[in-house]
Amino acid sequence: MRSWNIGLQTSPTEFYPEFGALPAVVRVHGQPPTWDAAGFTRTLELSDGGSVVETIAVSDPGVSFVYDLHDFRRLFGWLVSGARAEWTFASEGATTRIRWSYAFHPRPGRGLVVDAIVLLLWAPYMRRVLPTIVAAIERR
Repeated sequence: MRSWNIGLQTSPTEFYPEFGALPAVVRVHGQPPTWDAAGFTRTLELSDGGSVVETIAVSDPGVSFVYDLHDFRRLFGWLVSGARAEWTFASEGATTRIRWSYAFHPRPGRGLVVDAIVLLLWAPYMRRVLPTIVAAIERR
């Protein structure tokens, strides 16, 4: 439960830096006092001038957390209609296994471009960001 609480309540500006062509999260707008209930929405402002809206779809404390991303601005808005991210947390003794997955919904005719971005940029980005999130959880 500790990992779930820290991971969800830490500002995304701490976790998502610029990575190659992928912009950083620089500000969060409209976030409720806690980020943990289905239906809550916030807007992430990105370093390239774009933004994306996140809406919590499922919140099962300590077990799973699912959010939908929509209203992408800039390049991703042209490529995808939205995305879904899912976090799962599984206790393994004194540790917690965190799994984080993303599914992008390409716009018609743009699937190959989205697949290439996921393979070449997004997957390496996720491998870089998740250890930062884990380190933040361990520090607190």
